[in-house]
Amino acid sequence: MGNPLAQVPELAEAGGALLKALGNGAVAPVTINLVNLRAGQIAGSTYATVRFTTALRESGESDARIAAVATWWDGDAFTESERAALALTEAVFQPGGADERVSDDVYADAVKHYDAKGMATLSAVIGQAAYSLAFALIGKPVPGVPMAEQWT
Repeated sequence: MGNPLAQVPELAEAGGALLKALGNGAVAPVTINLVNLRAGQIAGSTYATVRFTTALRESGESDARIAAVATWWDGDAFTESERAALALTEAVFQPGGADERVSDDVYADAVKHYDAKGMATLSAVIGQAAYSLAFALIGKPVPGVPMAEQWT
């Protein structure tokens, strides 16, 4: 796949505006990276997994905590708000049966930790992860190389 920004240059402005909006402080930056890492793991994207593992490591997160994202529910590596965000991410990204993808229980737990702005931001973070994952899965960028450098 060629550079999507060359084909649809408006994506750069839209993507930049979305990233700016997500940085509004309602969701901690580490939580945003944890959500993106878990979404990448579920989707099977090596690019996203490497990208967000690197981002978490660069922000000072331990290797043990980063490795624990794959099994976040098992243990005490994460705060309650991080666990709620990871549960919401998993509910959205994991294939589901006939039941609701985001159960009332998962939602109720999340709203214990995030106010209305936080829930809207967290929902947008999960949506942004899906947006980015489409390019990562279709375009097959090289892991470890920033997306902006893939098509230069």
